[in-house]
Amino acid sequence: MILKKVNRLEGEIAVPGDKSISHRAVMFGAIAEGETTITHFLMGADCLSTVSCFRKMGVDIEITDSAVKIKGKGLSGIKEPSELLDTGNSGTTTRLIMGILAGLPYHFCLAGDESIAKRPMARVTEPLRLMGASIDGRGSGNYTPLSIRGGSLSGIQYSSPVASAQVKSAILLAGLNAIGETTTVVEPYKSRDHTERMLKVFGADVEESGLSVSIKGGQVLKATDIEVPGDISSAAFFLAAGAIVPESQLVLKRVGMNPTRTGMIDVLKEMGADMEIKYDEASMEFEPMADITIRTSSLKGITISGDLIPRLIDEIPIIALLATQAEGTTVIKDAEELKVKETNRIDTVVNELNKLGAEIEPTEDGMIIRGKASLRGGEEVSSHGDHRIGMMLSIASCIAEQEIKLIEEKAVQVSYPDFFNDLKRVSY
Repeated sequence: MILKKVNRLEGEIAVPGDKSISHRAVMFGAIAEGETTITHFLMGADCLSTVSCFRKMGVDIEITDSAVKIKGKGLSGIKEPSELLDTGNSGTTTRLIMGILAGLPYHFCLAGDESIAKRPMARVTEPLRLMGASIDGRGSGNYTPLSIRGGSLSGIQYSSPVASAQVKSAILLAGLNAIGETTTVVEPYKSRDHTERMLKVFGADVEESGLSVSIKGGQVLKATDIEVPGDISSAAFFLAAGAIVPESQLVLKRVGMNPTRTGMIDVLKEMGADMEIKYDEASMEFEPMADITIRTSSLKGITISGDLIPRLIDEIPIIALLATQAEGTTVIKDAEELKVKETNRIDTVVNELNKLGAEIEPTEDGMIIRGKASLRGGEEVSSHGDHRIGMMLSIASCIAEQEIKLIEEKAVQVSYPDFFNDLKRVSY
């Protein structure tokens, strides 16, 4: 795909539904009793992998233009599949579904694509084994394909070495099946809390205290209706674009503003972005939503580290681009988790942006970005099969002096199928 510089960006965009919440809505609806209706569901490849897995386990899921309807029969309604559960490129599907399968009296085989085969799974398989699940796979269960024999689970108190919503969610979902016992997860930092919020909406009793979350086993989830907010991780690309492309103003509609996900908003504010946020008061009890207006801004470099990192880990590629246009130096630290995403995002961001004229130095746990770089373009760059890298490079093309050739551009369909159409529509 050939991408060229734009003069300005202007208009309104309704970004697709939140990927994390879409995944969870399908999973929870599948193991709840009754019919769940999901609106503004993300029809991306990752979320459709979740749908496919539960259909293979006997769950009736109907997809229309306006909604996803799930006819749940509770955990007892999940059947042993006759074939491999293919999770595609989705780490969320792979890790969270293990928590559900761990307590079911069946055998499951789980695998995804080449990227998933490289991503560490021991962070989930180890606590699930402590609860009583039988899990095997490559590298003693650290890599897919995985074989899971579920069964009787015991509640545990688990101190997670990483702040990961996927790890926390898998353990809590397994905890639902630890009959009569309580499971507690303690994190070093608070990770995104979509699972806790959604469990409560589906009728579960979840206790939160500081960095710990507890759930009692044997609870029955009851079907409900879910409106999925716009994905702030998708909105982040246009928030950055609106800030760095001259003479621009963009409005992002009904964006999810969960406090565990708004690190990007905090970064934009600290860098000095010209931004307005208007909350939808009716959304505040489940997942807060807001309309966000962003305008061309004079930005300054900052340091991003510590407990802010889990709240913006997926936005770091676009934050790196944002930082190339700020005054001064931006330092990103404590972000080792970037190495085990769809790509090693530290190396990939540094290499691809430096091709275009950026000045970014990789570090063991992040990167150092020197601002006010003039991106020259005129190069072939690649998403490396990573949707967030592909979108970041597309936004970079908006300010590059020469056109950019982007290869493996189809990777963006994982989380934002209409990304290129939306970008074209607001470009002038």
